[in-house]
Amino acid sequence: MDGEIARRRVTDRLTGLLTRFPVAGLIGARQVGKTTLARQLAAAAGNGPVTVFDLEHPGDVARLAEPTLALQGLTGLVVIDEVQRRPDLFPALRVLADRPAAPCRFLVLGSASPALLRQSSESLAGRIAYLQVGGFLLDEVGRGRAGDLWLRGGFPRSFLAPSAAASFEWRQQFVRAFLERDLPQLGITVGAATLRRFWTMLAHNHGQVWRSADSARSFGVADTTVRRYLDLLTDALIVRQLQPWHENVGKRQVKRPKVYVCDSGLLHALLNLRRREDVEAHPALGASWEGYVIEQLIGHLRAEPEECYFWGAHSGAELDLLIVRGRQRRGFEVKRTAAPRVTASMRSALQVLRLDSLDVIHAGAATFPLTEGIRAVSVTGILDRIEPLTA
Repeated sequence: MDGEIARRRVTDRLTGLLTRFPVAGLIGARQVGKTTLARQLAAAAGNGPVTVFDLEHPGDVARLAEPTLALQGLTGLVVIDEVQRRPDLFPALRVLADRPAAPCRFLVLGSASPALLRQSSESLAGRIAYLQVGGFLLDEVGRGRAGDLWLRGGFPRSFLAPSAAASFEWRQQFVRAFLERDLPQLGITVGAATLRRFWTMLAHNHGQVWRSADSARSFGVADTTVRRYLDLLTDALIVRQLQPWHENVGKRQVKRPKVYVCDSGLLHALLNLRRREDVEAHPALGASWEGYVIEQLIGHLRAEPEECYFWGAHSGAELDLLIVRGRQRRGFEVKRTAAPRVTASMRSALQVLRLDSLDVIHAGAATFPLTEGIRAVSVTGILDRIEPLTA
């Protein structure tokens, strides 16, 4: 693709996984750039042999009709794209991965699906490590394009489109193709029109606490049905459920997740917001920017999904993002203002949750202390003022 952006952080992490495991799995939503990343990884690997199988290509499907026979003589890096189409490959990969002094490493690419994860975990337990990838991050596109990244989202073809109109058209087409073609290929049989209505309803509830009973009434179905729809879109990595953190802190706490459309560009397409002026005049402006910043923080910190929470107490105190890894507890508030102030809610979160730090990410240009333990950080300051999590 013209203007292709190198994603060194991802390829470096993949290289590390492939030195420690015989199989690495790169998973992410459709069209998020997994195939491009595999190509960049292969180029970075030097002159060693690279063999690629694309399971959307009939010729490659035919070559893998007898997978052990086709794969056992290969050396170097072997890439299998769209692997969720052939879960029967995993037993063969297990046998090949267990060879002494294995002559090759396998990189499998796929959209996250329950069938993919279940089959690989059963067949390749202890032999595979997964890396989940999202859209472009700020450190990949540069500070000067932070606004474009928020408006267009991080899908490569949307972000790199030649115009705002072309970007919006691509996102509209992506939504249609994802619902009509991609989800059925993952074994999801819910009708495209039904999931389109549900996804749009989620967009209108972006950044809010999920109440399945309310959504079920609005949608005219049972609670269990909307819960299943939500889980389907979450498994496909286009919706994030940010789980609530709760512990014995002497306060009644929120115990339902918040929901976000992972990609801000898709959120804007679902809400039919074509231009920056449309977004800035819409009631979802603050929620859109909050979700965008949360995705940037999670990507920059290299936090795993199970390390990411929000916190809310029925008294009104809350925290937009809580990252917990081991003994580390780091809190983040997101404010679309250039002049953030300390609030009682921030003080409560800092004390009650025993945070190591609390950063308020804002829309201005400066980074400065607000009070002891609380700091204001500009959105582009995420890149150099916030340290990634330690192991």
